[in-house]
Amino acid sequence: MAQNKVITGKVTDKKDGSPLIGVSVVTALGAAGGAITNTDGTYRISVPANTNSLTFTYVGYVNLTVAISGRTAVNVSLEADNKTLSEVVVVGYGTQRVKDATGSVASLSTKDFNKGVISTPDQLLQGRIAGVQVTPSSGEPGAASSISIRGTGSIRAGNDPLYVIDGVPIANDANAASGATTGSLGMSSARNPLAFLNPADIENISVLKDASASAIYGSRGANGVVLITTKKGRKGAGIQFSSNTSISSVAKRYDLLNAQQFIAAVTATGADASAVNKGANTNWQDQIFRTAVSQNYNLGFGGAKGGFNYRASFSYDDQNGTVKKSQLKRGTGRINASQLLLGDRIKLDLSFLAADLHNTYAPITNNAGFQGSLIGATLGANPTYPIKNADGTYYFDGTNRNPVAMLNLIDDKDRVHRYLGNFGVTFKITKDLSYKGTFGDDYSTAKRTTYYDPLLQGYTDADNVRGQSIAQISGNGRGQIQNVKLSSQITEHNLTYDKKWSDKSALTVLAGYSYQVFKNYSWNDVRWNTATANVLVKSIDAFKNRLPIYGDTAKSELQSYYGRINYSFMDRYLVTATVRSDGSSKFGSNHKRATFPALAVKWKIMNESFAPKGVFDDLSLRVNYGKTGNQEFPPYQSLAVNQYNFGSNSNTLLWSPNPDLKWETTTQYGAGIDFAIFNSRLTGTVDYFNKTTKDLLFFQYFSAPAPSPGQWINLPGKIINKGLELGLNLAAIQSSKFRWDVAYNMTILKNTVKDFKQRIVNTGAINGQGLSGAYAQVIQNDYPIFTFKVPQFNGFDSNGFGIYPNGIDKATLQGSALPKFTTSLTNNFSYGPFNASIFINAATGFYIYNNTANAYFYRGNLVTGHNVTQEVANSNENVLNSGEVSTRFLEKGDFVRLSNVTLGYTVHLGKSKTFKSLNFNVSGQNLALITGYKGLDPEVNTNKDINNVPSRGIDYASYPKPRTITIGINAGF
Repeated sequence: MAQNKVITGKVTDKKDGSPLIGVSVVTALGAAGGAITNTDGTYRISVPANTNSLTFTYVGYVNLTVAISGRTAVNVSLEADNKTLSEVVVVGYGTQRVKDATGSVASLSTKDFNKGVISTPDQLLQGRIAGVQVTPSSGEPGAASSISIRGTGSIRAGNDPLYVIDGVPIANDANAASGATTGSLGMSSARNPLAFLNPADIENISVLKDASASAIYGSRGANGVVLITTKKGRKGAGIQFSSNTSISSVAKRYDLLNAQQFIAAVTATGADASAVNKGANTNWQDQIFRTAVSQNYNLGFGGAKGGFNYRASFSYDDQNGTVKKSQLKRGTGRINASQLLLGDRIKLDLSFLAADLHNTYAPITNNAGFQGSLIGATLGANPTYPIKNADGTYYFDGTNRNPVAMLNLIDDKDRVHRYLGNFGVTFKITKDLSYKGTFGDDYSTAKRTTYYDPLLQGYTDADNVRGQSIAQISGNGRGQIQNVKLSSQITEHNLTYDKKWSDKSALTVLAGYSYQVFKNYSWNDVRWNTATANVLVKSIDAFKNRLPIYGDTAKSELQSYYGRINYSFMDRYLVTATVRSDGSSKFGSNHKRATFPALAVKWKIMNESFAPKGVFDDLSLRVNYGKTGNQEFPPYQSLAVNQYNFGSNSNTLLWSPNPDLKWETTTQYGAGIDFAIFNSRLTGTVDYFNKTTKDLLFFQYFSAPAPSPGQWINLPGKIINKGLELGLNLAAIQSSKFRWDVAYNMTILKNTVKDFKQRIVNTGAINGQGLSGAYAQVIQNDYPIFTFKVPQFNGFDSNGFGIYPNGIDKATLQGSALPKFTTSLTNNFSYGPFNASIFINAATGFYIYNNTANAYFYRGNLVTGHNVTQEVANSNENVLNSGEVSTRFLEKGDFVRLSNVTLGYTVHLGKSKTFKSLNFNVSGQNLALITGYKGLDPEVNTNKDINNVPSRGIDYASYPKPRTITIGINAGF
């Protein structure tokens, strides 16, 4: 000991000066002994007297070796590792270094996520990854998004990717009831299946894009796989707290006429303005929109000692929408823990999440009738109408709904409880062979209560529910309770053999078995005619009349065997071979099981002796091929199942059984290049892909009369998606004080329907007065999916009537709703304790059908007392001209958006004994938009399916996207 000396010091992050906890300090790389920095980044190490240097290593940072030079105090700053090819990404049933990945895998960590008000995890990656398109259905808190990975391949069986949370694959069903039973109001927008997750708990999101990466998930990987990994405990983690307050407003409003302009516009049509002038001056948009304040709180704590590590977290979100009354409240609690036993021979892992969600809905729906849901009613509302009569009752003109009455006389809420647990045990059988067994349970319940006040006017028609007519709402009121229960359990057993040789060759073999069962159960209680006349009573028992309770139940099972071989020869040639065999209870005995193989090869050119040294730091070539499947359709389709209709007291065959129904399969091949130059300051990936989906699952409706509505079949034909992806990362400036990093990605995509013969499938229902049965989209041979097919409109003639050169009944094929080109650019800056980020995204080559304008904005509406926009009022359109579906309302959706700007400041804490870290930040979302689209926002996707055939790119009185400013604080203790 007399020959040793003691060195002390502190290790900090070079970027922001924050202390780094758990840094390894050794006398020489790989030498025995050493020290670990503690909670404030300090260390103390005893070294031999002749030691000349210390080496500091920390995951995610560049290793640093410094000379001691006779010093007894050595303080250092570590720099984050920009060499992304050395990062580790999560893949199916394991992890892999980026530079060893043979398939197309993209990964985002917390530093890459979108900032601000984030309702659901998919918003974290919106626009951030090449080949991944995230389109929100609306701006409502908790609304669903359409997520497409390398294009859309299915026309009926679902296009969403598989989500795997901490190793547990979950169903894509959002546990939420669909809303109103009143037909004229329509159904609610779908809820997001990931709304139960707290985004602040997420450590990493990996996206498996090609078949060679996703084939390990077989029948569920056709649309790609999104792997979500939550934060785990680590040594010295301590307590972390964050709080955010956000202010949101509608980014854009409709340019409607005020009362004075409205009277002048009506007069200009030649109509009698006095007949529609009620003397008020009401801005109906002011009555339903608001400046919304939202709050978010997160508390996490954890640590690691010996073989035990844990992290617990709690969160509370109160997100208020920009439409009055709309709200999402979410509380979550999570625990992740692991324990090593018998040294490291046995490892126990536990992950558990409990979430409690409260949604309050404004009456906004996808397919309301001509009177519209809340926003539709607002757009058409006469600005001279008062909100209330002199006696305090809501004004009603006998036909059109009063938007404020809709807000205040409809009470619509739900509550969702969801529990997601995962327990695993890993046992090292030998040095190279290990076994892992896991059990996961996903259970949720939802209860939605909706009450309509008997004073609510404008609901004058009786509704038919399951064959029985129920009374109109006006004067009677209505109450309904919808209950949904979803559950799935999964058990998996894996054997992994991992062997490495001294020549840098390696072999990893995975073999596994998986069994998962899915159950859902729903029941509904509908009642009307309140016991107390003209009083809204929020109790289902306060109604005199009721329907018999009705519902449904379903169960399906998936049993799988899978295997994967990863072989690396001298770290130059890498091969990944994967196979999965799935058996599903959804299919008949003829096609219960299907096999999905994949193969990928990677050549690390830079490890060859002839590689061009001094130019590339890394250069690799990848090729891949694989098959995946899709079985996302309802169970029991191979069986004959009846539905009892209590109104007509009869049974109806729900569908004709099809025991020969086959799996929808997707075959994908591609090639990619990974490179790094300029000392790895510029890294990039280029990928070409070709994805073909065939045996398309489709519900074929029969012509009446028929014993059943239809049958699930496999359509002939295929859908082809092919394209090119580019991702670049540049460390533009790396000085001691200032740093500038740039990330860029782009995707070129071409989608085509082939071998579809003469079949045409209609979708994209268009709503509005006189538009019953109208549609705007088709799926047709040799054209992209979601292609618009509408009559050509060439303006107005001298009399103000529409010009249709091919005839109003002759629809022609137009463009598609799928963007041909998407791109994004991120600039990150840091200077001392300050940091900033600017994120811009764009899309071109797609169209939006403005159903909002088609339903509400044509000049003849003025004559009937409905409001319109300034543009329509000042047009030369004849008031007798009708608003047929046509290219008049089809617009290009191209846009460039300043999506996110974030500014941060990290406080230098000195010798603070309270804080480990302290950071303040402010961010802005949706700050600017450049587009020629006349609606509120081109990134919109109102669900306008026909017979459950999905649509894309239709805007119908949708919930507007907000502009949000968020102020936050992050502290570590």
